[in-house]
Amino acid sequence: MKDSQPKAIYLKDYQAPDYWIDQTNLTFDLYEDHTMVTSVLSIYRNLDNKSGKQGEDNLPELVLVGDDLELISVEIDDKPFSDFKVEGGFLKILSLKESFTLKTVCRINPQENTSLEGLYKSNGMFCTQCEAEGFRKITYYLDRPDVMSRFTTRITADKTAYPVLLSNGNDIERGELDDGRHYVTWEDPFKKPSYLFALVAGDLQHVEDHFTTMSGREVTLRIFTEAHNIDQCDHAMISLKKSMKWDEEVYGREYDLDIFMIVAVDHFNMGAMENKGLNIFNSACVLASPETATDARFQRVEAIVAHEYFHNWSGNRVTCRDWFQLSLKEGFTVFRDSEFSADMNSRGVKRIEDVNVLRTAQFAEDAGPMAHPIRPESFIEISNFYTVTIYEKGAEVVRMIHGILGAEAFRKGSDLYFERHDGQAVTCEDFVKAMEDASGRDLTQFRRWYSQAGTPVLNITDEYNEDKKQYKLTIEQSCPATPGQKEKEPFHIPVRLGLLDAEGDELVLNESGATDQVLDVKQEKEVFAFDNIEERPLPSILRSFSAPVRVKYDYSREDLLFLMEHDSDHFNRWDAGQRLANSVIDEMVAAFEQGRELSVDRSLIEAFGTVINDESLDLAVKAEMLSLPSEASLAEQAVEVYPQFIHQARQQVKKAIAEAHKDSLEALWQSLNVHKPYRPEAEDIAERTLKNTCLSYLTSIEDKAMLALAEQQYHGASNMTDRFAALVSVINAGNHDRELIDEVLADFLELYHQDTNVMDQWLSVQAASPSLGTLEHILTLMQHEVFDETSPNKLRSVLGGFAGNMKQFHRTDGLGYEFLTDQLLDLDKKNPQIASRLMTPLTRWRKFEPGCRERMRKALERIKATPGLSSDVYEVVTKSL
Repeated sequence: MKDSQPKAIYLKDYQAPDYWIDQTNLTFDLYEDHTMVTSVLSIYRNLDNKSGKQGEDNLPELVLVGDDLELISVEIDDKPFSDFKVEGGFLKILSLKESFTLKTVCRINPQENTSLEGLYKSNGMFCTQCEAEGFRKITYYLDRPDVMSRFTTRITADKTAYPVLLSNGNDIERGELDDGRHYVTWEDPFKKPSYLFALVAGDLQHVEDHFTTMSGREVTLRIFTEAHNIDQCDHAMISLKKSMKWDEEVYGREYDLDIFMIVAVDHFNMGAMENKGLNIFNSACVLASPETATDARFQRVEAIVAHEYFHNWSGNRVTCRDWFQLSLKEGFTVFRDSEFSADMNSRGVKRIEDVNVLRTAQFAEDAGPMAHPIRPESFIEISNFYTVTIYEKGAEVVRMIHGILGAEAFRKGSDLYFERHDGQAVTCEDFVKAMEDASGRDLTQFRRWYSQAGTPVLNITDEYNEDKKQYKLTIEQSCPATPGQKEKEPFHIPVRLGLLDAEGDELVLNESGATDQVLDVKQEKEVFAFDNIEERPLPSILRSFSAPVRVKYDYSREDLLFLMEHDSDHFNRWDAGQRLANSVIDEMVAAFEQGRELSVDRSLIEAFGTVINDESLDLAVKAEMLSLPSEASLAEQAVEVYPQFIHQARQQVKKAIAEAHKDSLEALWQSLNVHKPYRPEAEDIAERTLKNTCLSYLTSIEDKAMLALAEQQYHGASNMTDRFAALVSVINAGNHDRELIDEVLADFLELYHQDTNVMDQWLSVQAASPSLGTLEHILTLMQHEVFDETSPNKLRSVLGGFAGNMKQFHRTDGLGYEFLTDQLLDLDKKNPQIASRLMTPLTRWRKFEPGCRERMRKALERIKATPGLSSDVYEVVTKSL
């Protein structure tokens, strides 16, 4: 840690830079032991900045930022220059003119860069990751998103070792050099900030295709990877072309360069990066084949390819003024990729999946020490703010705007936003203003979603007047205090509502004949009246999860059963089942706390039986409705978390449902266990998901015959989805057959040991297993030949899998916490970004039962007391305590 107390940066202190960079010319000379970076910048004075005096007599100094750079030389306007200082990571130029050319030469060491920020080397390949502040590890620069420049990049390297040299834009020149070296020059005609710069050099192969845009331009599409992975690129290419077509049809956005490239990299801190024209992907997010990728990964590849492509407009052509505006690009783009995925697959299931992530991870973040608005007011380390709040909650805020305005007005707003701000670095306010101007709607109160943290709570009561045939709904909103924000002003909350009669039919809500209505909740307390209601209805509240809020309404278990069976809204039908299961499991956990045993409520068992046997249900929705709330979701819902009891109660419920409906589950599994060519299409994915949900239930029974079904599916599987699901079922079966577990794990390893992404799954399923993932086994996995301590994916698989293992991580002797603490402190010296993100389970210590709470607090205190912490870890641990 460079400073024992890193300083916070505040949104209120934002100032435009004193200088702009019109043109950036970079030359990279890549060698095996170092890289020389020559930077030539065309710089001019920001005349709009009133912080400095005008004229050349008293100009503010130029301050460029750099990190771990060896400065070799400085020139101004082609002449050697010495009037500068290098202090604390800054290059300060003291004597300037209104406009000038600055040339610097720096030496860097990518081979030693374990942080995976800036330019680093991964598996023999040079690669960059510059968002958020990695470019300063490449050369001295105004490394901030509001400084947008046109880049030209020349890369030289040994041709044998690095035959492929890539950067942003279009390839304008290439040639041979002495000593077996060669060069390629890339020119990006569009202005961009430094965080969107990209460079890749390596021995790569590519697949190529073409796309004809709506204006008739032909764009070359290439996906680069190592030779042994080249057969796993087809799905990503198909996804890319689908994304380009969808963005033209839905948003009118056309691609603007002659070529679009994707590169797959094994060692990468993030999922992917939207660098202009040259997207760099974690290989797990781009490579997929039926033999090596599950349905979930196929869908993830499709979604992430779309997300990064959509950034070409919502992030690149229009970018962020400062990092406080991160959700401007990420929230909007997550909304866009979510809608794309909904159009490509099951819309109902996609909504359920998105809300599951939001309510499990983001609601927990809102309730914890790292809570922040989607536009934060301050940060110490920007890398810590690539969070589910910025991304997923940010997307929900955009979704609410879409819901309030309607699809047509929202499209007009996005068109105006892109037209008005093309080539600019802007703010969240600019986005909302474009929506207002295009629609004529006043979103003044709605803006509070950008500045207020926390998850609003809606307390809802109702009454029915039989004489007046009038139904009233009273909605009171509140929001818990969050760090730095004790009091909250009322939000503008769109609440989508339906009313059901005793037969489960939808009631008409207004004069237009609608059976579905959005209530605009704006006050702390509001009453909504519905006339001509012939009987007391049952409300279906917050349909399609129309706002990221918690709803408190006194549904009885009978009400929830009724909604599960009759609600026309797929999301609320699923949610009723989740609420029912939560209620039953919470009751059982409370009994365990008191030293009592409690049988599983028959109403829940019967409700799940109704779902199993309902042949009218969409298979994808049925699979979701049969999925119990995860342990993480149950913990997030709990007032106080008893991890061992949550695990025990959930397992007991799952087993009771399986035993009661064994014959139906097995019959459903048998009907779906058919062999046919693999297709990653919605209908086939639904069949496989439901089949494997059934298998998971069946193997929770302590019955060797059910375990044999999993063994049969494992060996007979024709795709990774079915084989991996069977592997998981064997490992987590109620009939714990260690001999069979060892056999299938060894077989899986033998089949796929050369595929690094499949090995991530092999490691993760063991680390996350309640029975197998003991601390002793985790230590064994970290010594295994397929584990690589420098790989973020491997670390997330083992350490992240273990930290999410409710039973083993929260063991009562506290050794799980001590182990993670040891790993985090070691990792912080090498890759602070990954270390700070893997700390998340410890940060929620206050919500746990007293024994866990004290042990987790001690682990955090030990981290805090360690000298030399990175700013990433320092910020998280100090806020947590």
